[in-house]
Amino acid sequence: MSDAQAKPAPPIDAEAFKRFEHAGWDQVGDRYHDAFGPLTRQAIDPTLDEAGVAKGTRLLDVACGPGYIAAAGARRGARAVGVDFSATMVGEAARLNPDVEFREGDAESLPFPDRSFDAVTIGFGMLHFARPEQAAAEAFRVLVPGGRLAFTVWDAPERALTFGLTLRAIEARGNLEVPLPPGPNFFRFSDPAACADVLEGAGFRGPRVRTLPTGWRLPSVDALIEMLMTAGVRTRALLRAQTPEALAAIVTELRELARPCEREGALELPTPCVLAAAARP
Repeated sequence: MSDAQAKPAPPIDAEAFKRFEHAGWDQVGDRYHDAFGPLTRQAIDPTLDEAGVAKGTRLLDVACGPGYIAAAGARRGARAVGVDFSATMVGEAARLNPDVEFREGDAESLPFPDRSFDAVTIGFGMLHFARPEQAAAEAFRVLVPGGRLAFTVWDAPERALTFGLTLRAIEARGNLEVPLPPGPNFFRFSDPAACADVLEGAGFRGPRVRTLPTGWRLPSVDALIEMLMTAGVRTRALLRAQTPEALAAIVTELRELARPCEREGALELPTPCVLAAAARP
């Protein structure tokens, strides 16, 4: 999340960033379901709708994580396959959805022939890819003419408060200059124009971009911090790199920032996401 700063971004070593993300998801993949699952699952049906997934659709879910989209597609009657570069995530997806096919694979070099799918979905993966343009190009390659790609990312931090409030607390009380490999801007695709650009740059036509009003209810700021520190990658690494004193100050700051979101003894955080889709001509 430190890449959301206004100062010039440091140069990105794509391979180093990919190794960082891969190691991170292998470490936390089995915790994602209980942590972020209730939030990310809210976008499943709209994503499948935008991808045109129905009975008989050959669906590829890229960066499948715990397999939510692939499994939901299979329930619609699609012939679904999920692929993820994390062995931990693939194992978790297979455990949760034993009747769906999952395999390891890289979004930037998909292990499938040209024109082998009718629909490709990427649920919150684009913001974790070292080379999102290459992932979009690979989705284009494996789609048949008329096939659709649909992907989701988080909205801008001033609206997606789960991330925005945390970033503000770290900026105010923590240290952003920690030794993490620089990656692409976490919020790049919060901008609809950026979504359209990456889709059209890969060859897709007719991009459609809209915002989904997702959000979640948590018992406390402490629960939010626990999830961010155990089930994410970039934010987890940033928080774990803080000194104990800085981390305590960040939590105190976050409690103050989140106070307007308190409802009946719980925390309600608007965390909208952006849904983008387009067709291969």
